[in-house]
Amino acid sequence: MSHLDPLLRRALAGGFGLDPAEQRVALAFTTTQAVRHQGRAGGYRNEVLGLRLGPAVGSCAVEPGTVGASILDDCAGAGLGELLAHPLPAVRVAALDALLMLARPHSPGNGAQPYPLPAGDPLAKSRARARAVVDLLPLRRVRNVLVVGVVNSLLEQLRGHGVGYLPCDLKGGTTEWGEPVHTDAVGRLGACDALLVSGMTLGNGSFDTFLDHARATGKPLVMFAQSGSAVLPQFLGRGVSAVCAEPYPFFWLDGGPGVVHRYGGPVRVRPSGGGR
Repeated sequence: MSHLDPLLRRALAGGFGLDPAEQRVALAFTTTQAVRHQGRAGGYRNEVLGLRLGPAVGSCAVEPGTVGASILDDCAGAGLGELLAHPLPAVRVAALDALLMLARPHSPGNGAQPYPLPAGDPLAKSRARARAVVDLLPLRRVRNVLVVGVVNSLLEQLRGHGVGYLPCDLKGGTTEWGEPVHTDAVGRLGACDALLVSGMTLGNGSFDTFLDHARATGKPLVMFAQSGSAVLPQFLGRGVSAVCAEPYPFFWLDGGPGVVHRYGGPVRVRPSGGGR
């Protein structure tokens, strides 16, 4: 059984104060990007499924090209209860995220602390977000961080703090500094003393492995989440030590100022100024 299943059952039963039988998803869409930052050697692509529920958008990353028009057609206008029980994990995660964005929005009253991102080009905003994420780690007592979902700006921040890292991503490849990116994150869990994990793991089914390891070992587990940004705070204190939540629209969609929402962790004073 997945650790998401109890949340899905609670949502289906109306346990978050919203009856899924009375909620319908008005809009289903995908957001796809390809980027190559100036001054960076490599580029990458991302794709995210979005479900619009009233004023809220629930999100879950998917492999580019795997969510076709037929899936979007199935989701648009569908009842929320139907989508919470959908056979595709990404749809279930996005539906749960949308419900929680309504029922438990990112606000100080729900435990979130806003962290402003300055206006700027994509690389500047990527670096600003990376500072927001890495600052949630207990850096003074961390030697090696397992990074699941390689974002070069995050690695750059860790390097700047003199912290070692084990970069892992299902796509493999190399980092900006020519280091190999491992495809087997599970095999390297024993070599880390903290975990920095993308919310994308919710959609691909690997989140449970990292949560179980953090629970068993007491290692800090920090999640950076565009996928399931409202879902992951539900695991705070239950294996997840901190979350940097970034609901739609994401930082890479706009050059203006933005905000991410941080939960838990050793949050320190926010900077006054301003990819992967």
